[in-house]
Amino acid sequence: MKKEEFMCEAIKDAKKSKHHFGAVVVKGNKIIAHMGKRPAGDPRYHAETQALLNATNKLKTKTLKGCTLYSTCEPCPMCFYMAWITGISKIIYGANINDALKHGFKQINISNQTLNKKSGNKIKLEKGFMRKECLELFN
Repeated sequence: MKKEEFMCEAIKDAKKSKHHFGAVVVKGNKIIAHMGKRPAGDPRYHAETQALLNATNKLKTKTLKGCTLYSTCEPCPMCFYMAWITGISKIIYGANINDALKHGFKQINISNQTLNKKSGNKIKLEKGFMRKECLELFN
């Protein structure tokens, strides 16, 4: 599969669960975890953390070294930390924190670049990937 197909899966999952955000975890060239269904009205649920938890459960490990997180939006600080603590190697995201803020979503306005720098630049970041398609989820 190609990067576009992985991001399309994250978008598809967001639409399927009627959510504004979506995420998948990829290892090698295969999706190993989707975000899953969002519990109704639970603000603790975030697409990225669920996808990461589902990935560690599926792989029966607590580390995701060599895996990539595809997210339709730049992960919030909680989700970034979850990716960092599980050792995710790369995060690819579409929309950014400022996009989410402009659309009225509650976010702490700190970029993944800043968080990554403060945590030793352990995660490769690719921002703005398929941003237009990801922004459509906010409407």
